[in-house]
Amino acid sequence: MTKATRYVDGDGVWVEILGTPKAAPALFLDRDGVVVVETHYLHEVEKTELIPGAGETIALANQRGIHVVLVTNQSGVGRGLYGWAEFQAVQDRIMADLAAFGARVDAVCACPYHPEAAAPYDREHPDRKPNPGMLLKAARALQIDLAPSWIVGDLPSDMGAGRNAGLSGGVHVLTGWSGTRDEALSHAGDDFQVIGAKSIDEARALIPLLLG
Repeated sequence: MTKATRYVDGDGVWVEILGTPKAAPALFLDRDGVVVVETHYLHEVEKTELIPGAGETIALANQRGIHVVLVTNQSGVGRGLYGWAEFQAVQDRIMADLAAFGARVDAVCACPYHPEAAAPYDREHPDRKPNPGMLLKAARALQIDLAPSWIVGDLPSDMGAGRNAGLSGGVHVLTGWSGTRDEALSHAGDDFQVIGAKSIDEARALIPLLLG
């Protein structure tokens, strides 16, 4: 594994590269509501809790040589509700909890932009999902093959980001924000498959990258 790099890039986006670059597909994962329990602007370490099946799913991807990348909109930073120090502390807890399952992630990207955030984050941005910027940043850093890659998310914007990045498909789960399944499925097309699942635990048996 390469030496970890962690920084806020020139776009104001958190980028953390933990894995080794290699030509391989990736499993992109939203964070809140997919990997950890949605608490609405999570920034307290004591409220950080893995969703059942997250550790096992990520460990399986690791075993298959697939990159695992967290891509998370973090408008709480842009709104001034918490800072990158709190985000980092939560991330460190997530990494430690995943390690207990023999699981690790290869990259983390977090975008603070939102039209209702405070300046200078008060606008749409190419890295804010459903835009594909965070996925593309990770792909460049890790040599990810995007075409066969998949994304798991709890929002239609996750599916949109996957499609806009040229991925093969996405799995929409119900463990985060609910009531958006139909909108998530609307992102499906000839070039992008969308599957519904209850959680990341169920998604593990539905993602082609993890089968066989």
